[in-house]
Amino acid sequence: MYKELAKYYDLIYSWKDYKGEVSKIKELIKKYKKSDGNKLLDVGCGTGKHLEYLKDEFSCTGTDINAEMLDIAKEKVSNVIFTQADMINLKLKDKFDIILCLFSSIGYVKTYPNLKKTIINFANHLEKGGVIIIEPWFTKDTYWVGHPGMTTYDGEDIKIARLNTAKLEDGLSVMEMHHLIIERNEDVKYFVDRHELGLFEIEKFLEIMTEAGFKTEYLKDGLMKDRGLYIGM
Repeated sequence: MYKELAKYYDLIYSWKDYKGEVSKIKELIKKYKKSDGNKLLDVGCGTGKHLEYLKDEFSCTGTDINAEMLDIAKEKVSNVIFTQADMINLKLKDKFDIILCLFSSIGYVKTYPNLKKTIINFANHLEKGGVIIIEPWFTKDTYWVGHPGMTTYDGEDIKIARLNTAKLEDGLSVMEMHHLIIERNEDVKYFVDRHELGLFEIEKFLEIMTEAGFKTEYLKDGLMKDRGLYIGM
């Protein structure tokens, strides 16, 4: 996903208030973190937009499964370590005081067995007294099956229109993202990206976190509508 589209990612999501979200995240870190250090890991960091607003206060590392996204992050964001990694098999030679997994990246693990592996990985990389903040994807009750979606970007030299379907297949949310992109003096480009994400129920998610050794809390009012936040300490 996003291989050919990586260079357009930040334009597609130009509506997203990364700075405002980081302000809320910093408040949560201050409230829940008990360790003395300031080492922060952003899992599924994408192009590093959250890290742009975190790197001045924390010693930051970002991981993502997508090399093309990391290439953009490395160009844009200085003083951050970027490493390609799959959160399901995360093995870094370090521990952190804060672990973030934002913008519903956790949904891409798809299944509960993979979610359990991922949460255990997070626990293994967290310092004692540290905090983990996970922004989930939707549950089955909040996922909008059949809803047509559209996002546009209207720049002087580039225009983007993205339309998507929202389906439920074998218990997974499946969205086909259809992109039309036109740049100055170029032909129209057309891309289709298929996204499959797990619909994890809140109680089961919290149970998996508890089994991994976390004291847990679920915040209904998160960074985005209907997604909430999981806090693990």
